Amino acid sequence: MYKILIADDEEIVINALTFIIDKHFPGICSIKTAKSGRMLIETAEEFGPDIAFIDIQMPGINGISAMKEVRKTNASTIFIIVSAFDKFDYAREAIQLGVMRYINKPIEKTQIVETLKKAMEQVDQQKKKRSSDLQTREKLEIVVPIIESGLIYTMLSGKGEKEGLDSYISLLDIREKRGNIMVIKCGDLGEKGELANAVGTSIRIQGKYPQIKEIIKRYFSCIVGAMMGNMIVVYLPGEGMAEEEEYDSRIRQIEEARKMGRDLQKEAQVQTRIAFGSNKEIHCAVESYQEALQALAIGTGLVVHAKDLPIGCSYEGDYPIALEKRLYESVEQGDLAGTLSSVNRFFEWMVTDHGDSPMDVKLKVLEMVFQTETIGYKSGGMTYRFSSRSQYLQDVTEMEDYGQLRRWFEKKVEKACRNVMTKKEESSVDLVEQAKNYIKETYKKDLSLDEVSRELKISPYYFSKLFKKKTGKNFIEYLTEIRIQRAKELLGSTDMSMKEVCAQTGYSDPNYFSRIFKKQTGVSPTEYKEGSQA
Repeated sequence: MYKILIADDEEIVINALTFIIDKHFPGICSIKTAKSGRMLIETAEEFGPDIAFIDIQMPGINGISAMKEVRKTNASTIFIIVSAFDKFDYAREAIQLGVMRYINKPIEKTQIVETLKKAMEQVDQQKKKRSSDLQTREKLEIVVPIIESGLIYTMLSGKGEKEGLDSYISLLDIREKRGNIMVIKCGDLGEKGELANAVGTSIRIQGKYPQIKEIIKRYFSCIVGAMMGNMIVVYLPGEGMAEEEEYDSRIRQIEEARKMGRDLQKEAQVQTRIAFGSNKEIHCAVESYQEALQALAIGTGLVVHAKDLPIGCSYEGDYPIALEKRLYESVEQGDLAGTLSSVNRFFEWMVTDHGDSPMDVKLKVLEMVFQTETIGYKSGGMTYRFSSRSQYLQDVTEMEDYGQLRRWFEKKVEKACRNVMTKKEESSVDLVEQAKNYIKETYKKDLSLDEVSRELKISPYYFSKLFKKKTGKNFIEYLTEIRIQRAKELLGSTDMSMKEVCAQTGYSDPNYFSRIFKKQTGVSPTEYKEGSQA
């Protein structure tokens, strides 16, 4: 049903247009009329017309002015001017208002019918677009919360997830490189301000999560994670800023959180304590989360910020904390080039800034070697022996120049990194070899990726990526290669029937087997057999 508004101060024009519409578009139009600019505006507000025929010269408010008012509340209405006035100024203003057509009186039936058909096509297109937009929005309403929860989960999972985190950042179009974590903890408020009954609260508020999330988004431009027991983790994107601006931002966050806490208590019937971690680079958001948890543990207010509490270690102004962190991450990832680069850059900084304190430099070298070796122990790439470091202190103390110390430092850290690399490589190679052996033993069965993954006790997703990386083939390609090779052997050296060959190579359907065989070899099984035995 098309809603059509006819606005003209001449009854004869209204009647003529109504007659034409009813005759040529029977049963599909709802028509309202107006005889002045004021009536046009009021009727449009109530009726919401799809199409409006409007005369320019009407009593009181003229048609052009009335259209401007209608456009404020009915952005999609299609205007058609029907007027005896063809002045250029009127036409120009009409065009600016998005008028579809300017028809001069006296009206002609064919013009009206033709114009109305085109207007109806535009209305249909608009409705179709609105429907499509609503469907897209509906899908986003379902998908976006899942993506947001995925981002938070990946952030909190710590290291080794950079690729996955970058995917979520791209999907959510997060432009800011830094931000901080807000943790909202729910519970029953005790006498001393602590929150109790975590389990009972988590059960009670599950059904209120959508309402809680809506309140959070009312106060912060943020990414909201799923319920984690009685806690919700929120990421607040925001660029790094100067110290004074950071202070102002922190105060704003605390004030907004206090208001949000009151709304959560009032509207969602939830008692909360809220904590903020400090601003971090987005790939290090887990550190901000850990700070927020510490702030909850040692702070006493309903809203606390890590920057207001004695949390974490502070460093002297020029200390290369980012470089030190990068060194440890490179060792943990088995990145030898990154490790050696970071070792040499850090050593250069020590010699340049603290070269006149050799004992301090030696102690720092020992500390960093111990830390990188600990990473090696935790990765499983090194075996801890109590006396394996017995000579370290003496060796380092007796070194007479920084060149010797640098080589020792580099050698020890490189060894730790190589051990991590070797362990990772051994682990992945061993898994792939186990998989290949299992496939060779069981290819006659209806074998699946899930079954092999279960046998290896690793996830199908991880196995699939690992297998492709190490063999250059995906699971199905490798399995098919094994089966077809065995089929060729049987066809060329036995008198087995095609059905028997299928059974011996894991295929239950001879037609499917023939298609796969020809795709792999270029000839059918029968042709291959005849060629082999010729």
